[in-house]
Amino acid sequence: MEEKKTVKPKNQTLILENRERLSVSGVVDVESFNEESIIAVTDIGVLVIRGADLHINKLNLDSNELVVEGDIFSLEYNDGENTKSKSFFGKMFK
Repeated sequence: MEEKKTVKPKNQTLILENRERLSVSGVVDVESFNEESIIAVTDIGVLVIRGADLHINKLNLDSNELVVEGDIFSLEYNDGENTKSKSFFGKMFK
């Protein structure tokens, strides 16, 4: 009989201060970033941060910390989706 292993989800903390500063724990990697969006791979999924004048103030992959500053508009988790295929043609040809 096969024994199924249950994976316990890891804890993650997001602290948003006045929509200007975001601290995220559990960050494994940053796939891409510019002044309008940051795509971060976390322990519990891919986190897309959207805004204006976004800057990565701190990224420490040893302690899995990310600090972003700028005008933050939205935070979105994308589980299992390729976030880079969200271009105009990517949306048209789903």
